[in-house]
Amino acid sequence: MAVLVGKRAPNFSEKAVINGEEIVDSFSLDQYLGKKYVILFFYPKDFTFVCPTELHAFQSRLAEFESKNVAIVACSTDTEQSHWGWLQMSKDHGGIQGVTYPIVADTNKTVATNYDVLDGHYEYNDEGELVAVGELVCNRGLFFIDKNGIVQHQLVNSDPLGRNVDEAMRIVDAWQHFEKHGQVCPANWRSGEEAMSGTHEGVANYLASH
Repeated sequence: MAVLVGKRAPNFSEKAVINGEEIVDSFSLDQYLGKKYVILFFYPKDFTFVCPTELHAFQSRLAEFESKNVAIVACSTDTEQSHWGWLQMSKDHGGIQGVTYPIVADTNKTVATNYDVLDGHYEYNDEGELVAVGELVCNRGLFFIDKNGIVQHQLVNSDPLGRNVDEAMRIVDAWQHFEKHGQVCPANWRSGEEAMSGTHEGVANYLASH
């Protein structure tokens, strides 16, 4: 598993569905550089079970993320037509109608590969034939990218394990607190709680008061 924290987020230009209905040919994270933070999350498949719960969960908090200047972007290896079709299906029928943030179509699997969240790989068998090992779909990867395009947080779950949007929000709050105040955030820190200076004395004082 590649660790991208502290490194520039791999760039891409791919087809995507935006605003819940419009297909665009060249969606890129470059549009956010210097302007917005980004949460980019990968999910395995359209028209499945855990995936729509995650997409709706991020949509339900979208206004809150946007108030913190964070763009939400989803990605899977399905086609843009598959994304579009799923977006037309109501929530009651397992669809994601109402989701408005961009959904990237990583049909060639290059985005998932560059972020190292592709579950499965190609190899050659004893007869020299190219075969796929495992399903070539995304694990549940999530990357928090700062306004300079640097990955500051990553988390990757196996397919059965849905993510916690509260934790994604906590990471945003913690990073923005650090940027604004220069204070580091201890275990289980939440917005509004006491943080600490990044020194041994600061740590000792914090631990002594808790």
